[in-house]
Amino acid sequence: MIARYTRPELDRIWTDDARFEALRRVEVAAAEELDGPTSEELEAIRGATFTVEAIAERERITDHDVAAFVDVLAASAGPAGRWIHFGLTSSDVLDTALGLQLRSAGEVIVAGARELVDALVHRAREHRDTLCVGRTHGVHAEPTTFGLKLAGFAMEAARNAERLERAFVQAAVGAVSGAVGTHATHGPDYEVRVLERLGLPREPVSTQVVARDRHAELLQAIALAAAGIERFATEVRNLQRTEVREASEPFRSGQQKGSSAMPHKRNPILSERLCGLARVLRGYAQVGVENVALWHERDISHSGAERVVLPDATILIDYMQARAAGLARGLVVDEARMRSNLDLTHGALFSQRVLLALVEGGMSRDDAYRVVQASAQRAFDTGTPLRELLGGHDLDLDALFDYGWYVRHADEVIERLDEIG
Repeated sequence: MIARYTRPELDRIWTDDARFEALRRVEVAAAEELDGPTSEELEAIRGATFTVEAIAERERITDHDVAAFVDVLAASAGPAGRWIHFGLTSSDVLDTALGLQLRSAGEVIVAGARELVDALVHRAREHRDTLCVGRTHGVHAEPTTFGLKLAGFAMEAARNAERLERAFVQAAVGAVSGAVGTHATHGPDYEVRVLERLGLPREPVSTQVVARDRHAELLQAIALAAAGIERFATEVRNLQRTEVREASEPFRSGQQKGSSAMPHKRNPILSERLCGLARVLRGYAQVGVENVALWHERDISHSGAERVVLPDATILIDYMQARAAGLARGLVVDEARMRSNLDLTHGALFSQRVLLALVEGGMSRDDAYRVVQASAQRAFDTGTPLRELLGGHDLDLDALFDYGWYVRHADEVIERLDEIG
């Protein structure tokens, strides 16, 4: 992933040094569970070192990165290096090391997902009574509250946090089962002991590689979390449009520039960026699904692809969550503009309440619908408040045209945020 979208914690997890350090940890744990090495040899193995440059130089000869790594690590351990990679195959080390990296990435990402939830919950509660118009098909529908809008995003973010947590747990597994997964060299108990040292659960039935449906599930969870962020960002983009102007991204006056050509512009650039990055993660999810089917017990058609998509996907969702949380915390809400926009239809958005009141009064639904439809259109066309056009009907207009009715009921829904803290 390019540096622009990479935060330091995830960057450290996916460097070449970090990757080979994870491989080294697996090799050391595997050697520690062997019967052959002496205590002195184990100390030498624990002290074995590598450099990325030395591994790259060796790989130019071996044309095999794991073999190159093992050669460099074994050479640094001296005679004891003969026990490094003893009875292992490349996938034992690669997949188990990947499990360690995914566990580390998951700790950061799940915490970030919770921060996004907290930010949205806080703003939802802050604006629980802030009236605004609810839109369907982009058209004014009925009054709602901005807090209710944000509560929906918060609940979705909470579901995504739970999905991410589950997905990382099931993906962060290891396998030390040998060629084609038969445990023929060391036996299943050896795998259990090695993985216990590393704190990883095992793949119950390995085909030499950890099953790639696990990684596909993780990439799907990441893509869903990104889609939730995209939904929130899309709402911000729409609300920041000049014709709407109900909410906008924070803007540093006197410093930030919205356009290189037009000084008046304040564009929703962060929201647009988040929407674009979500598309990338949906593509990565597709790659994860494609990686599930391998030839027979294993091939490496998945390997090159996931060396790109797993680091990139985790780095991107970490970045997106952090920026979305910042967007939620800093979102500028124009309550006066929201209230002004409520009046654009001259009360027509109360049409459903009027319709139901006429039906309760004895009118057929279709007749009531036609009466309200015609009156609402007239309110639109002439700018006459709808309640003035209904004077000939026996209705409690004060009760029907009461914004507080919507606030009270939205407030009841917002109480459900207590379920997620």
